[in-house]
Amino acid sequence: MTAIEGSVALVTGGSRGIGRALVAALYERGAKKVYATARDPRTVTHPDAVPLALEVTDPASVAAAAEQAQDVTLLINNAGASVNANFLDSPVDDVRREFETNFYGPLLVTRAFVPVIERNGGGHILNVHSVLSWIGLAGSYSASKAAFWSQTNSLRLDLKPRGIDVTGLHVGYVDTDLTAGIDAPKSTAEGVADQALDGIATGAFEVLADDLTRQVKAGLAADPAALYPQLAAA
Repeated sequence: MTAIEGSVALVTGGSRGIGRALVAALYERGAKKVYATARDPRTVTHPDAVPLALEVTDPASVAAAAEQAQDVTLLINNAGASVNANFLDSPVDDVRREFETNFYGPLLVTRAFVPVIERNGGGHILNVHSVLSWIGLAGSYSASKAAFWSQTNSLRLDLKPRGIDVTGLHVGYVDTDLTAGIDAPKSTAEGVADQALDGIATGAFEVLADDLTRQVKAGLAADPAALYPQLAAA
């Protein structure tokens, strides 16, 4: 279990959506300092947050951020991209671009900050996944999030002996600018952030933030046709 109060957190993609809600929720729960990263740190709006420039796919940018944030005890890998490239028709470079942001990006950030967290006495990593980690309806996005889920499961084993716990957050539709054009029930970013921090505080391995996510996760034990009704069509 990890105490939020008094922690020093870094949230990638901290200027909007779930990331912005996480920054606010961390301060509400007594975090001492929160670094909010963005490609353009001027887009960070929380008055108490420490804006930090970061491009997660750029090793030099990641190294620079880690050098500036040597007091971090809690890392939240939230930044991501949504390319949704089709495996048959889209340029392969689009698929690679999605993996660079959603898989290799958080890996670079984690590798840079694990020694920092370890030197500060241990702590916690939260990785933000998706219900689409478990269902292949969005091409390269689903695949990249599935790979990220697997990365999280491996890191949890690798980091436990080093005093760092790892939680995976899985969400469906969240009411942010990224889902503005989708007509479906949505969670609030604030509600998701609260559940995520509850998971960190209790040492949860995974946080499933809504009914859709819980249903899809449960469906993994069934025949694929249960998740993909089109496979059962006559």
